[in-house]
Amino acid sequence: MQEIQEKSKKSKKSEVVAFSKETYLFWYENMQLQRKFEERAAMLYGRQKIRGFCHLYIGQEACTSGAVTALTKEDKWITAYRDHGHPLALGTPPRVVMAELFAKATGCSKGKGGSMHLFDKERNFLGGHGIVGGQIPLGAGIAFAEQYLGTKNVCICYMGDGAVRQGALHETFNMAMLWKLPVIFVIENNGYAMGTAVHRSSNVTELYKVGLSYDMPSEPVDAMVVEEVHLAVERAAERARKGEGPTLLEFRTYRYRGHSMSDPAKYRTKEEVEEYKQRDPIELVKATILKNNFATEAELEAIDEKIKLIIDDAVEFAENSPYPAPEEAFKHVYAQTDYPFITD
Repeated sequence: MQEIQEKSKKSKKSEVVAFSKETYLFWYENMQLQRKFEERAAMLYGRQKIRGFCHLYIGQEACTSGAVTALTKEDKWITAYRDHGHPLALGTPPRVVMAELFAKATGCSKGKGGSMHLFDKERNFLGGHGIVGGQIPLGAGIAFAEQYLGTKNVCICYMGDGAVRQGALHETFNMAMLWKLPVIFVIENNGYAMGTAVHRSSNVTELYKVGLSYDMPSEPVDAMVVEEVHLAVERAAERARKGEGPTLLEFRTYRYRGHSMSDPAKYRTKEEVEEYKQRDPIELVKATILKNNFATEAELEAIDEKIKLIIDDAVEFAENSPYPAPEEAFKHVYAQTDYPFITD
C-alpha cells in the first residue's frame, strides 16, 4: 500500500536490495491472506457453498503483493478470471470477496459476477474478466484514458500465458507502443494454459520476447520472489510515468492447484509441483523476516491466527448474507441515458 511504498535501495558494493521491515511484514501478511483465503475457498467449493467456475491463485501470490508495493493507490488494475488474489492484495475486504464467491448481494459485484468477475472501483480494481484475453485491450484503453486526462497514473494489466495466443494482444501491443500508453502488461506464466504446456502451444516459449517485435521494453521476472516482482514493476511504472510507454513483464510463476477446481491436473507430475514448492514465495519471505529478526516465529504465528479469524468472519458474513432479489437481474445491464430515442 502507499503508506509503506518505498524506493528500493541498492548497495553499490554488495548489489543486495534492501527493503524495510514494514514492507516484508506487509508482504508476508498480504500473501498469507491470499493463500489462506484460497485454501478456504477450495474447501467451501467442495461443500458446494461456492458454485460455477473457481480458479485459485495458490502459488502465485507474489505476482500481486510485489506489484502493490511498487505502485500507488491511484494506479489501475485489471486481470483475467484467476482474480481472487488481486483485490485481496489491494485491500478489498475479504468478506465482500467471499460473499461474491457465494453469489450473495453483499458481494463486491453484488452477487452477479461470481469468482471470475470481481470488481472494486474504490481500490481501482477494474475487474476480473472471463473472456480469455478480453482484458488486454481494456487495459490499454484504461491507460489511454489516464494519458488523455493528463494524470501520471498507470494501468497494470495481467493475463495468463494462454492469452498470449489471442490476436487482440498483438493489436493492443501495436497501439500501446504507437501511442506510448502508460500500461504495464504482465504475463502470469504458470506454465500451463489450462492443461496445455507452453511449449505445446507456442514456438516462442520465452514469452517476454513477444513484446520485442513491437520494440516494447520486455523482460522475464522470477515471480516466486516478491522482491523481484516489486523491482520489475517499479522500473516499468517509472518508465510509463515519464511518458516512455508500455512494458511487458513475463512473471514466471506456478500454480499449485489445477487450472480450476474441476481440473485434477494429471498433465504434470507430483515431483514437478513439489519442486516449485521448494521456492514457495511465502516461505522465502518468512525466511528473510526470521533471518533479519524482523519478527519472531511467535509473531508470525499471531499474524496467521489473525488471518484465520478474518477468513472465518468472511465465511460467516457470506453465509448470512442474502441472495440478490430476482429483479436485480435486470439492473446494471445497460447504462441509463437521456437520449430521446431510448424508451422505457
